[in-house]
This record gives sequence, C-alpha cells and structure tokens, in this order.
Amino acid sequence: MKVRQAVVMVGGKGTRLRPLTENRPKPVLPVAGKPCVWYLLRSMARAGIEEIILACGYRSEMIEEALGDGSDLGVKIIYSDEDEPVGTGGALKILEDSLDEVFLAANGDVFADIDITGQVDRHFSSGADVTIALASVPNPWEFGVARVSDDGFITEFREGMKPDEVFSDMINAGVYVVNRDVLSSVPKGAFYDFSKQLFPEIIGRGGRLAGFRIRGVWMDVGRPSDYMKANMLVVSRETRVVGMTCGGSLVDVYIGNGSASVNSHLDSVCLMNRAVSTGCVMRRVVMLEGSLAEDAIIENSIIGRNCMIMPGAKIRNSVLADRETVERGESRDDGLDLGASSWSRRGPRCSCRASLRPRASWPPCGPSTPALSCKAS
Repeated sequence: MKVRQAVVMVGGKGTRLRPLTENRPKPVLPVAGKPCVWYLLRSMARAGIEEIILACGYRSEMIEEALGDGSDLGVKIIYSDEDEPVGTGGALKILEDSLDEVFLAANGDVFADIDITGQVDRHFSSGADVTIALASVPNPWEFGVARVSDDGFITEFREGMKPDEVFSDMINAGVYVVNRDVLSSVPKGAFYDFSKQLFPEIIGRGGRLAGFRIRGVWMDVGRPSDYMKANMLVVSRETRVVGMTCGGSLVDVYIGNGSASVNSHLDSVCLMNRAVSTGCVMRRVVMLEGSLAEDAIIENSIIGRNCMIMPGAKIRNSVLADRETVERGESRDDGLDLGASSWSRRGPRCSCRASLRPRASWPPCGPSTPALSCKAS
C-alpha cells in the first residue's frame, strides 16, 4: 500500500536562526542551492507522494516563490495559509476534510534526506494509528523523547525533560504517517500539539504509536551551527559547480547559478546564487545570495545576503546579517561556535573552467576594484 498525500508545516519564524531569518522563513534558507525543506519534499516524492499541502504562516509568499508548484519534483504543491499558529494538530484539523484516510505529515523546519517508503511500510504492517520517525541524537532533552518497546511501539512520550531525566536517545524526528480518524480527538479552532497532547492521549486510551528508526540524513536546523552543518554535509558528498570558476583551488564546494570563484582557494564552501569570491581564501563558509568578497580571508562563518567584504578583511566564527559591509582591512571574530571540527584536507583540486576578460558592468567588490568577469571556456 502507498500514501498519496502529505502535509508539511512551514509556518514557523525560525527565531533561533536570526539574523539569517530576519527577512525570510527558515524552510527556504538555501542548503547548497536548494531551499532547506526541498530535501524533505524530494524524499516524499521518492516515496510516491503525489500531493503536498504546505501549511504556511510567516512570509508565505517567499515559500511559494521558492518552491513553486512542485513540478520539478513531480508532485503537486498546494499552499494553505494559517492566520495564526495553531500547532501541528490544529493545522491538520483545519485541513481534515481535504485529507486522505492515511496521509503523511511533517515539520518543515528540518533538513531531511530520508527513506519515507520504509516508514509507510512499517505503518501499514503494524496497524498503528500513527507511525513516528525516530532519530538518535546526543541531546535528546531538547526534543520529544520516546520510550520504545521491544516490538517497536512507543509506550511513553515526553517533552521538556532535564538531561538527568532522559530515558532514551530516541527523539521525535517530526515525520508521521497518520490515520485521519485520530484527528477526531483534536478540537476545532484551538491550538493543539501532536507531541504534547495527541500522542499521550493515544497512548492513554490504548492506541498504537509505532516507531520507525529513521534511515538517511536528518538534522534539526534550529541554530546557525546546524545550518552550517547541513550545508557542509551536502558539499562533502558532492562538489557541484553551476556558476563560473577560474584559477585557485576548490575542495568540497557548491558554486551556485550566477556565482563565481575567481583566483580563490575554497575549502568546504557554499557560494549561493550570485555570490562572488575574488582572490579570497575561504574555509568552511556559507555565503548567501548576492554577496561579494575580494582579497579576504573568511573562516567558519556564514555571510548573509547582499553583503560586501572588502579587500584585506578577515572574518572568523561569525554570522553576518543581510547587507552588512566589512570594511577594507577590518577583522571580525564573533566567537561563535559554528561546529568547526575539521576541514577537508584532501589537497587542492584546481578547476579552471573559465577565462578572465574585462567587463565594465561587473566589478566584483566596490568601485575601486578592476572589473573582471568569468567567461565559460
């Protein structure tokens, strides 16, 4: 049996990710050039999901602009706006009359490249009311913690625990296969949460909550360090160059559409669309759309959209908000823990895929800089 329909909650504001989410919702922050939630939607499409309803809230127009109609994934995306937050259960209650008898539901504020087919199979074979994807994490007290019996059913589910109260490292990963009839327990027009209210209620009345240990890559993207980690994970799997490169060296990179790396040495770097690095050394960097850097050293940092990094600047352990400028020769170190554990050390890999030629319409960074452009060879 298969599941045809999914609902993804994408209404949150992502406050812990500020300043990166000051001007856009967390689900569309780019991870190696794709909106973060896109990887979850792709996982759903691979599992045979045909229709995905996105329950939107904050900046919903940006979500629709980023994801479109779903045709690139072979699915149909429908947008549903919430006037105010109503929780996971409340959002699904609003859509109840439009939902299939069995459907998929998920929180859209995670990075997930996972096997959903196995979870669907587990649901139908177990006869569960809800089947919950579970992930093992080192900090389970920050999530909803599940106690799982030997036969794979969840016997206890708790949130808001202290570290010394935790009884398992298995947490709710926010992906569910749901029988629609469980929504009869959800009151209309009220805030209602799956984890805190519905799941304990199902267990209390003797219902069946099945667990499914997640297969693939799943991570919460709640902090800038998580966002960095998601990008580094993708580029460590595959170097992808859509934009232009000329000279320098590239190791584990994503170079987005309209972006360029000119005579730069990049190690574990994502240059999102229209970002340009000229003569820079970057290690473990995410540079968002439209930002420009010249003759700078940037390490273990996230650069917001449309930033200007001037010659001689040095940036370490920092997160720049959109449209910030780091002036010529300026040093900046915010002392942030962005999870710098190790950088790729496989040695430089040169990718000369362009040639330089003058072009007055494109200065890489500032009016005093010689105008250069990359021309595909």
